[in-house]
Amino acid sequence: QVQLVESGGGLVQAGGSLRLSCTASGSIFSLNTMRWYRQAPGKQRELVAAITSGGTTNTADSVKGRFTISRDNANNTVYLQMNSLKPEDTAVYCCNADLWYRGRYSNYWGQGTQVTVSS
Repeated sequence: QVQLVESGGGLVQAGGSLRLSCTASGSIFSLNTMRWYRQAPGKQRELVAAITSGGTTNTADSVKGRFTISRDNANNTVYLQMNSLKPEDTAVYCCNADLWYRGRYSNYWGQGTQVTVSS
């Protein structure tokens, strides 16, 4: 069974940094595009950043220049380095991935990790 497990969330002061990690486990044949989404209370879910298996990245304008997505293909892990954090970055951050598993191409979600930025 495939699992995406996030870690690295927490409470940080404005201007601080956090690094989120998400590791995919299970008998995964191929891990393709991986993404980070976030959802704040009362707001719609937002795509924060994405990275293809080849390393091509896409980052939301709201975090461009502050957040960096990267991945370690050997360990099926995606990272989100978050710098210069602002209170408006407070949200639950979820990992998402497209992958091949047991002959099926599917999309999977992690359970999410809370990021809270205090002013």
